[in-house]
Amino acid sequence: MSTPASAAGLRLQALQAQAGLASLAPEQAVQFESYLSLFIRWNARLNLSAVRDEEGILGRHFVESIVCARAIPPGVSTLLDFGSGAGLPGIPIALCRPEIAVTLTESQGKKAAFLREAVRVLGIGAKIHPGRAELLAQTFDCVTLRAVDRMPQAVQTATGLVAPGGWLALMTTRGELPTLQAAAGASLIWREAVNLPNSHERILSLGRRTPDADAGGST
Repeated sequence: MSTPASAAGLRLQALQAQAGLASLAPEQAVQFESYLSLFIRWNARLNLSAVRDEEGILGRHFVESIVCARAIPPGVSTLLDFGSGAGLPGIPIALCRPEIAVTLTESQGKKAAFLREAVRVLGIGAKIHPGRAELLAQTFDCVTLRAVDRMPQAVQTATGLVAPGGWLALMTTRGELPTLQAAAGASLIWREAVNLPNSHERILSLGRRTPDADAGGST
């Protein structure tokens, strides 16, 4: 028997419907409810996010991350969430796309502790790398970035972690996109950016690394 959705779960489903997204499976909705509860508790003392109200977390963080999860192309089997912070978009990707092996990198110890607790509570198989992403000795089918410090430099580093033929997924703004695409270099071919729900400025941009690109490390 499935667990009935809470008010927060029902609100998340309503926000998804407003954004034109298909509903979550019941078990996924319950996991997002648990994630929300954990997020709010830890955010009170760790400042995981400047967005603190439930509606903002559901609409800004969760729905946008679900859009990203569903936009990641088929065939991606490994994914790195670069500078994961509160687990966005990496944890929603792990919840929505269980076929993808997700690695969450976070160099701040307290935020990495939150990620470990979230992975434990939610029962997902995501790995935690409590350090700088550039120290990883491998590449990934997809690397995601969202609101990290020194974003252009981070994008440059992240591009080197994308396997040839893999994807870089940027959650950013239209105004920042040209700078970030330039930082990524000439080895990526970009799809048309997708507007994120309830915003004309926030976007998701996917760039594919050319198959013959020279990437350090191995998948």
